[in-house]
Amino acid sequence: MYRESEVVELKEKYVDAIIRDIVAFLNANGGDIFVGVTDWGDVLGMPDKDLDETQRKISDIITMQIEPNPQNEISTALLTEDGKRIIKISVPKGYKPIYCIKKYGYSSKGCLIRVGTTCKEMSPEEIEYRYSKNFIDNDFILEAPAHYSPLSFDMMKILLTSRGYHINELSFEQSFNLLRKDGSYNLMAELLSDKNMVPVIFVKFDGTDKTSISQRSDYGDQSILLGLQRLKDRLIAENICVTDTTVRPRVDKYLYDIDCVNEALVNAYVHNDWTISEPLVSFYKDRLEITSHGGIPKEITMNDFFNGVSHPRNSVLMRIFLKLGIVEHTGHGIPKIISKYGKEAFDIHDTYINVVIPFNKDIVSQMPGGKNDGKNDGKNLFNNDLTENEKRVLLELINNPSIPYDTLVVELKISRRTVSRVFESLVEKGYIQRVGTNKKGYWKVIK
Repeated sequence: MYRESEVVELKEKYVDAIIRDIVAFLNANGGDIFVGVTDWGDVLGMPDKDLDETQRKISDIITMQIEPNPQNEISTALLTEDGKRIIKISVPKGYKPIYCIKKYGYSSKGCLIRVGTTCKEMSPEEIEYRYSKNFIDNDFILEAPAHYSPLSFDMMKILLTSRGYHINELSFEQSFNLLRKDGSYNLMAELLSDKNMVPVIFVKFDGTDKTSISQRSDYGDQSILLGLQRLKDRLIAENICVTDTTVRPRVDKYLYDIDCVNEALVNAYVHNDWTISEPLVSFYKDRLEITSHGGIPKEITMNDFFNGVSHPRNSVLMRIFLKLGIVEHTGHGIPKIISKYGKEAFDIHDTYINVVIPFNKDIVSQMPGGKNDGKNDGKNLFNNDLTENEKRVLLELINNPSIPYDTLVVELKISRRTVSRVFESLVEKGYIQRVGTNKKGYWKVIK
């Protein structure tokens, strides 16, 4: 006999409003939802023809309609009671302080909590308190589970070794906080693993809004250490340079300040709330935007933020970035961006931050058609000391630092011997260097 309680919800049939019960349990102490059972506990069961569609709808709710995504915590099962089929949805207490129905956001309508046998909308004050805990109790990527396992960390080990660190295979995962308390991998482990399901997205738009996408590149599904480097290389490739040779010394003007862009990009990674979503780089006709999730930590004032007071949301990830020389814990990144582009470069919201880097208007006006048409082929990026084949190979390495020789032979229609000579020349001229071993490493574009 089933009976509704603080941890049990009964549904005679599936209804879309079941999302309210799931969110309410996540924000309380968890509970079970039984579909196919009346409010009085009588088992009606579900028609066999409806089972697959109902399970699909429940899966869609769990994976697409709740923020942060709880799909790795919630489980569903088909049960048989008196020859009748019912669905059980097991919802644990969420590991984040607050969950919401995505389409309503962090409002009273979107944030519910289980009180007795009902779903109660949370007050604005309670939402504010719980939401602020996202930024006080940080490092949730250490508690959140990875999407799958086993995981490997060869790239991370190669990069650490190249910086002079000794790798102890027996204690590696514990030393770098890659495991949860139950011994399973956490979300940070997935971010750093050689293979994962984490996108690293670069989107180029045709105009000044999101009406038309001209190109979308994903440097993810690999360690974010490599994905971040590939994204930085892409931004170097997009940074058009125009040289004024009428003056001495000559003056190079760039589409944007690459140092400021790198600071904004690294900040987006170490301060991002990865349990919500991944950072995004958007390239428009007139500007570059780097979006990270989570807003400003509540204990940091706006004045502190602009003065460079550092309070990384992901402090352990920050320490790994420090070890690898990806970031400096000096707090100069935001003041550097402000000195170049002003405070207006920061578009700050409660749940996300956009860093907006406007393009140099002089460069935009000198581009084909007087505009950024998204067709930069990268030829103006290189000095005249490179041959045509060297330029072509370098562009391929910017897009894929791990591209095999055989792939270059096919794509560029040149011999393997020519590819080998090109690599030797690029190394000698200081354009590239090898990171890691020949088998497991990659080529880093350094010039």
